[in-house]
Amino acid sequence: MRNPPRKHAARAQGAPDLRQRVFEIVKSAVLRLNGELQYESLREVNENTPIFGGAESIDSLSLVTLVVELEEDVEKALEMSVVLADASAMSQRWSPYRSVGSLVDLIITRLKNRNG
Repeated sequence: MRNPPRKHAARAQGAPDLRQRVFEIVKSAVLRLNGELQYESLREVNENTPIFGGAESIDSLSLVTLVVELEEDVEKALEMSVVLADASAMSQRWSPYRSVGSLVDLIITRLKNRNG
């Protein structure tokens, strides 16, 4: 059985400026959520910061809150709507919610698919 990918910073998905913009959107949402949660693992956010599915991860209710806020934040910042919680995302072998980088990847993929 293969291990899930861990490093996301080196991935070249989309334009670097789009990746950076999406990362900043995710980072901001995670930090806002952590203002309430006060998780040590979420104090300094980078692409490898765990979000969901591990010992240092948020609970499912907090994940729902984060996903809803991200959908709103992406629409405000990029003027494009994305759906981040659907059967496709939930059924992936490696959860797109496991880390900041995997969530950035999901958002970029959804934005690209939206634009054809």
